[in-house]
Amino acid sequence: MQRKALSAFILAAGLAAAPQVLAAEGKLVLYTSQPNTDAQQTIDAFKAKYPKVEVSFVRDGTPRVMAKLKAELEAGAPQADVLLIADAVTMEGLKKDGRLLAHDKADLGTYPAGIHDPQKMWFATKLITTGIVYNTKATMKPASWTDLVKPEAKNQLAMPSPLNSGAALIHTITLASNLRDGWGFYEKLKENGTLAAGANGDILRQVATGEKLYGMIVDFMPIREKAKGAPVEFVFPSEGVSAVSEPVAILKTSKNPEAAKAFIDFLLSKEGQELALKQGYVAAHPDVALPAGYPARSAIKLMAFDAAKALADETAARKRFGSIFE
Repeated sequence: MQRKALSAFILAAGLAAAPQVLAAEGKLVLYTSQPNTDAQQTIDAFKAKYPKVEVSFVRDGTPRVMAKLKAELEAGAPQADVLLIADAVTMEGLKKDGRLLAHDKADLGTYPAGIHDPQKMWFATKLITTGIVYNTKATMKPASWTDLVKPEAKNQLAMPSPLNSGAALIHTITLASNLRDGWGFYEKLKENGTLAAGANGDILRQVATGEKLYGMIVDFMPIREKAKGAPVEFVFPSEGVSAVSEPVAILKTSKNPEAAKAFIDFLLSKEGQELALKQGYVAAHPDVALPAGYPARSAIKLMAFDAAKALADETAARKRFGSIFE
């Protein structure tokens, strides 16, 4: 009887474990805006843990990834299982349209509140902040966002435009919502001769060459270039910084949701978050160290940001910015 009971227990345990086995098998299609090298490193690390999963990926900027996905959805033939893209506002749009699948069992116990979607539809994987870069020959060393409206910065500041950059839009909405002057801050920037055009790489080029002395830019670019000898410094302003979180989510139309959940579990694990560190990014996990050149995590203050509200305010924010700068 004992042997029969033991055999029944082993069989039951095997059946209970079956979904976990399935989670590590089959084909998985990833659509991502990660750089190609980062995307391949992420997949290789995942496959080392789940060797029975066959992963393929499509890589492009978030707007093009979303255009491709939209076309597929309209045709009734979505190919992606998992999305790993730049910003939470885009994810909120998909969530609102009922396109995402919740991962209710995702373990978020080590993360602070407010980083991930409360309904577990999307999950932050990194914290890519936007702060201030300045050329080392600049006489004013900015420490606050308000320093950028001072006479020393007149005609010397460049920033990406939220009219053609999702990350810049999140940054603009964040500052307008958190700074005391609100949209008045941007009106003062315009009066001070600020140039709103170009992508982050172009902002870095302008400041590094001295064409402009100051810029608004994502953190890792100037920090990496400073390490290579570029005459730039990056500042995390005293009021705080905006951040995009490179969120990951599962499409409701996924053909392999169990493998997709395994992929998300890996990205959120300490091992997956340490990969983000190795790639030179600030991991979302609070216990993972920061890359070389960054201050202590406690010195980086994140401004409040509500992705759902930002989605609702997106059109009005673009219009308001355009009325100021165009």
